[in-house]
Amino acid sequence: MCVAGLMDVPGPRWKKGKDGEDFAALAAVNPMSGIVVQLQASLRACECVAVLSGCNGVLHVGAEQAALLSRSAFGQPAEPASTAGDAAKQRFSHFQVGSEEMLYPLHALKCVSVVKPERKEKKVTMNEEEVWEHLRSARPAFPELYKAYSHLRRRNWVVRSGLQYGADFVAYRHHPALVHSEYAVIVVGSHHGDLLCALRAAGSAAKTLLVLTVVCGGGMGRPDCLRELAVHERVITRWVLQQCSEEDQCGKVGVTSPQD
Repeated sequence: MCVAGLMDVPGPRWKKGKDGEDFAALAAVNPMSGIVVQLQASLRACECVAVLSGCNGVLHVGAEQAALLSRSAFGQPAEPASTAGDAAKQRFSHFQVGSEEMLYPLHALKCVSVVKPERKEKKVTMNEEEVWEHLRSARPAFPELYKAYSHLRRRNWVVRSGLQYGADFVAYRHHPALVHSEYAVIVVGSHHGDLLCALRAAGSAAKTLLVLTVVCGGGMGRPDCLRELAVHERVITRWVLQQCSEEDQCGKVGVTSPQD
């Protein structure tokens, strides 16, 4: 394997639309940064609440928020949209979000609140520190994973689970409906993945392995520690011996190997 820079890896593989629709052009006029800004404003306006469920959350949202969640690739619809109330005729949806997807709108976007169910029909609002401690206690590696997730999301990458590729995440340049994921992401911190297995899985799926090393500067007990965490990026690719370092020049240099 060899370490490469971000500029040394292949570009995005855009999917093909019907009738030759140019998805790259569609993404260019609808940048992910703009969609997330719209989502942030919409969730704030409706005072969106995420109901804690284990290490995940469930968002109860209207049609506008559901559309923006889908366009920004946050979470998954938990059930089809339905009609609530014959008079209001308001459509709503439930969106299931993972632990990183739940904390990011709370911590980074400041556009949702999180509540914990208590007994019958009673819910207690949790502050940011309480949500952090709950997720950190359930998953010791959560601080590094969330730091890596937010590191990519802040740079307008779409980040999804990488479990099927033996990675922590996969990263897309835009919505997964428009483009294939470019990177299988391994987060190295207090936990270490099997880089060789991940590299093979990523290569077989036409993805580049991105290793994010999260360096801790202190304790992890509060979300304030995120300011002290640094992220170092390494792009790792497989080195193929048959490839020549100079295109179209292989075999033209007069050097004889011991096998010749």
